[in-house]
Amino acid sequence: MSAPATTPAPPKRWLTRGVLGIGLASLFSDWGHEAATAILPVFLASLGAPAFALGVIEGVADGLSSFAKLAGGFLADHPRWRKPTGIIGYFATAITTFCYAFAGSWPWVLALRAAGWMGRGSRGPSRDTLLADAVAPGQSGRAFGFERAMDTLGAVMGPLCATALLGVLGVRGVLRWTLVPGLTAALAFAFLAPAGHGMEEHRAAGAGASFAARVRQLPRPYWHFLAGVCAHGMGDFAPTLLILRASQILAPRLGMGRAATVSVALYTFYNVVNAAVAYPAGALGDRIGKRRLLAVGYVMAAIFCAGFILETPTIPVLVALFGLAGVHGAFQQALEKSLAAEILPPEVRGSGFGVLATVNGVGDLVSSVVVGALWSGVSPAAGFLYAGIFSALGAVLIDRWR
Repeated sequence: MSAPATTPAPPKRWLTRGVLGIGLASLFSDWGHEAATAILPVFLASLGAPAFALGVIEGVADGLSSFAKLAGGFLADHPRWRKPTGIIGYFATAITTFCYAFAGSWPWVLALRAAGWMGRGSRGPSRDTLLADAVAPGQSGRAFGFERAMDTLGAVMGPLCATALLGVLGVRGVLRWTLVPGLTAALAFAFLAPAGHGMEEHRAAGAGASFAARVRQLPRPYWHFLAGVCAHGMGDFAPTLLILRASQILAPRLGMGRAATVSVALYTFYNVVNAAVAYPAGALGDRIGKRRLLAVGYVMAAIFCAGFILETPTIPVLVALFGLAGVHGAFQQALEKSLAAEILPPEVRGSGFGVLATVNGVGDLVSSVVVGALWSGVSPAAGFLYAGIFSALGAVLIDRWR
């Protein structure tokens, strides 16, 4: 009679083959689709798309991605489905991004973007669950920090490569080129990511349990944690609004062209800081505790929002504010998921990650819409004030939950 299966103990070192594979998948996937995103406005203009097309494409894709994250969370609670879901998701993003190059009208781009973002959303909970399982609980901050650093590095490299290749390959050529990093991401995940735990975890989770039943199993501390995440998310607007504000501030002195160039450089600096700080933030969270360190990260968002309202908008001040925004992003991205991994029982960890991703996605959508409306209808300061208040509220809720 064979011995019962047991769940393998996580290795003592945090940078395992699985962590490296997931990190490389995040790096190359972002490298490819961020290169496409950087030239998407130019491509849509070449197709004769109306001005609202980009907003429709991004809004529909982000909305469908949020729902896909919930479905992906359900799939991630089945250990046998985690790795196949991730592989399919990475391939879907790579193929649909590549296919932009063959689109003849903007509705085709919309359909491709929506399909790719659904794949991107569905793979997230499986990737995060495999990453949490690949290390010991006390190492999750390092693992998630490393993955976020690699992801953000890809977000830096994508636009840089698109800019460098645009003059050589043209817009459609760059879109075809994105297949190279996209497929590299899928192959890295396929060959290096861990396969998941044994069937005993699958039985413990209950193969026939509905998604609603799994959500009801999430522990009460996790709902307290989500309340803080949600409050912060209601003020966590898209960083592209920072680019807009910087260009508005600088245009009277530098002119529109130079102001736009400096603003994009500031955004690149934001991403570089984010990538550089993500791993140290996760490692520090492993050492001193993630909850209050995450609250500190949320406070940083309130501080840079206040800075845009109160400080004289010189270039050095903008550099400092964009840098602080990058540190905030690193703290948030590295610590939210690693803290969630500590709170969630393994049998519902996938569903928990799916709910977390959806809460963040909905929060990002609401915050960007509200901040944009206040910005246009009242003043930029009103938008930053709203964002700062909700960021501070999120910090209080995260710090005070029991």
